[in-house]
Amino acid sequence: MTARGIAIIGVLGMLFGISGCQAGQGTEQSGTNKQVQAVGLLCEYMPNPLGLDTLSPRLSWRMESARRGQNQTAYQIIAASSPENLKNNEGDLWDTGKVDSAQTLHIAYQGKPLASYQHCYWKVRLWDKDGRQSAWSEPASWTMGILSQDEWKGQWLGYTKAYSTPDELSLKGKWKQQSPSPMFRKTFAISKSIKNATLHVCGLGFHEVYLNGSKVGDHVLDPAFTRYDRACLYVTHDVTRMLQKGGNAVGVMLGNGWYNVFTSAAWKFNEAPWRDQPRMLLQLRIEYTDGTSELVTSDTSWKATTGPVVLDGIRQGESYDARREMPGWCTADFDDSGWDKPQIVPAPKGILRAQMMPPVKVIQTIRPVRMNSPKPGVYIFDLGQNISGWAQLKVSGPAGTKVQMRYGERLHEDGTLDQREIKEHVYEEVFHTDTYVLKGKGVETWEPRFTYYGYQYVELTGFPGIPTLDTISGRVVHTAFEQAGQFKCSNDLINKIHHCTLWAYRGNYVGIPTDCPHREKNGWTGDAQIAVDQAMFNWFNGAAYTKWMMDCKDEQKDTGELPGIIPTGGWGYAWGNGPAWDSAYLLIPWTMYQYYGDVRILETHFDRFKRYVDYLTRRAESHIVKFGLGDWAPVKTTTPEALTSTAYYYVDALITAKAAQILGQTADAEKYNTLAGQIKDAFNKTFYKGNGIYEPASQTALCFPLFYDLVPQSERPMVVKNLVKNIESQAFHIDTGILGAKAIYNVLSDNGQHQTAWQMLMQTTRPSYGYWIEQGATTLWEQWDGTCSRNHIMFGDIGAWFYKNLAGINIDAGSAESVAFGHFILRPRLIDGLSYVDASVQSIRGKIGSSWTVDGSRMQWTVEIPANTTATVHIPTADAASITESGQPVAQVAGLTFVGQEDGYAVYKVPSGQYQFASRIR
Repeated sequence: MTARGIAIIGVLGMLFGISGCQAGQGTEQSGTNKQVQAVGLLCEYMPNPLGLDTLSPRLSWRMESARRGQNQTAYQIIAASSPENLKNNEGDLWDTGKVDSAQTLHIAYQGKPLASYQHCYWKVRLWDKDGRQSAWSEPASWTMGILSQDEWKGQWLGYTKAYSTPDELSLKGKWKQQSPSPMFRKTFAISKSIKNATLHVCGLGFHEVYLNGSKVGDHVLDPAFTRYDRACLYVTHDVTRMLQKGGNAVGVMLGNGWYNVFTSAAWKFNEAPWRDQPRMLLQLRIEYTDGTSELVTSDTSWKATTGPVVLDGIRQGESYDARREMPGWCTADFDDSGWDKPQIVPAPKGILRAQMMPPVKVIQTIRPVRMNSPKPGVYIFDLGQNISGWAQLKVSGPAGTKVQMRYGERLHEDGTLDQREIKEHVYEEVFHTDTYVLKGKGVETWEPRFTYYGYQYVELTGFPGIPTLDTISGRVVHTAFEQAGQFKCSNDLINKIHHCTLWAYRGNYVGIPTDCPHREKNGWTGDAQIAVDQAMFNWFNGAAYTKWMMDCKDEQKDTGELPGIIPTGGWGYAWGNGPAWDSAYLLIPWTMYQYYGDVRILETHFDRFKRYVDYLTRRAESHIVKFGLGDWAPVKTTTPEALTSTAYYYVDALITAKAAQILGQTADAEKYNTLAGQIKDAFNKTFYKGNGIYEPASQTALCFPLFYDLVPQSERPMVVKNLVKNIESQAFHIDTGILGAKAIYNVLSDNGQHQTAWQMLMQTTRPSYGYWIEQGATTLWEQWDGTCSRNHIMFGDIGAWFYKNLAGINIDAGSAESVAFGHFILRPRLIDGLSYVDASVQSIRGKIGSSWTVDGSRMQWTVEIPANTTATVHIPTADAASITESGQPVAQVAGLTFVGQEDGYAVYKVPSGQYQFASRIR
């Protein structure tokens, strides 16, 4: 074992209490405890994932118990090669024995070596603090993908053929130069009984797979976007039940996606080094009950043609001619004698990786709230909600009728669609437009498949007859991560801002975290890092972030530089980056460690952390970094980029030092801790002018050093005082860009100015979140004045503030044992005008709840602390003797430890369980 591996085990032992000995089979129990169970089994952040390509997948679970103060003292995992073996408790792949440990997170598989296509089934049981074991958990599983590039036996297939009559669809510009979407098919026979069948496919840019007449799975826009000359993702499906004895057929449709962006725009993806015509690689492995197996792969035996998807472009839209459909094209008895042989094409330069993240899916369908006709033959449908996705059309009429849908998030004063803001950086006439040509057979239902849009309004033209509200449906599309948080309160404005935050985040995670789902769809790193804390409370998205961190790794130059958008075709290294943006590559893994306990992501990227910090060191002048984007989209007062860039340089050095300590790299920990101290000294020497003033005394210049702990302790009160004075001078309005907006509310609440933060948040005149709401916002906007995009997440950290300060749910960053909510802090900040907050977070360890009400001078507070965790609970009170729990004086409640009183709170250390606190607050 390497020194690093030994160090990691040591750190895990420190974090989770892992014993050095893993012995015993659980025979030393005093009876099974039916009140304790392991639930929510995950592998690499996902339930029952398919096609992993890591040799040591990590396993996690949650401990659940209705009993207070319950915690895990040991566990046993068994992994088996078949469900039958698992049922019989035969861990023929791995049996840990009884492991004395409280750990429930990211336990790396250490059983027999895993092979490609391996099916693994596992379960776990626990021991509680009294030494009693639980029953075995419900079974879970994972499968392995294709672990070696050499094991791909198929050939890459492509097919290009000019569309015969392009004028039929009135195609314009560069659309006329493109080939229609290719379709591929192959028939094969099965004569034996099938045990299981697994399909692996990489179709670029996007693909859909069909078997025996049905689409495989419910994914859309597969695979997720990567830098294709460095990595391409393959997708795995279990298709056992889709195959049949006798004749079978597999079919694939391809779209251009990000692989073949053919129109010009500001970010020059049309010049990307990987750009080429769509292509695909497929491998279907069939395992029979007699122990034999065979492969069906993409090769010259396939057939190819073009079909009804006439044209598709990620920024333009899709054109579909239903008259060109071929019913049954992916069934075994279809006549493909008129189809051609496909072309054997070069493989992309990128290595093949498994898509180890939730796929993009159609998550929800929304019915329009109204329809208007601003001009004859022009119909505008309003969904009432800004979304990412597309529209589904229902129409009947004569064959050849051409219906067009255009998408946007604004209307002109005359009620017609306005695309000007979202089309600004795309230099082509066709934008966000779908065209459907009817086949003339009854009611036809159609939706695009190889592009997506950001929109609230759909303009419909060419419709045969008069449409109704049932003609158009909004299809909500994003990466299928689970929602983790729930929040509501008595203030309607707060609830609406929260609603906007949720919809802005989900609309801006379609395979990658984006800035907006319409005019750019770019993976802006600054937007992503600002939104990550909010994401930790509202969503469970660890697998998708893990994938995007690999994208960041792929983009980093040997010199350490990172681009402003990831993935990129080359744009973003000369402008659009800098520490405030690039720091996403350090901040997101660090945040995942804090909230999820993920050590492996630190280990994977640690050398790149150093590479980036060393790059900044080379570019710094006396430890001051003067390049990069700064406080983007400010109201009116700008803050020097040098201040914000140097602050992030400090944060990056500190993260690198902390990661080094966790990974046992003591020399690096000392090096980067020393560097962080030097940066802090230089920062204050350069920007602090005394008397609580950081030049230029803007809100960002004052709150940013406080937020990142750059202000000397003795100077903090004066800096806070000047910040409040600035806010008061602007009638309690915000005057920051996106960097300051993340810092300012947290700084105020954490420094005795929660009332000031609340007053800022309650504003409804410009600039404020409330102004957006007053203008009808259903997502967060890009600019305080409402210009540019109206679906951005970069002002979204306010969503985390709701949980941390109103509900009072906070991670405890003070100790290694507290990582991933092992121990956490509950400290709600009450405010006049807010009578209740009801919030919960499904953390990686279990549900954390905080629900409080205030009635006059009394507060009722329901608290939920997951099993195997503890919390420091700050109970708001004006009289500590008035506190009760479930009607009992709190001092009489077993298990609660009084810590002390501070700033209007009585503080207790509380074990797991649900509690009903009451106190007098006035």
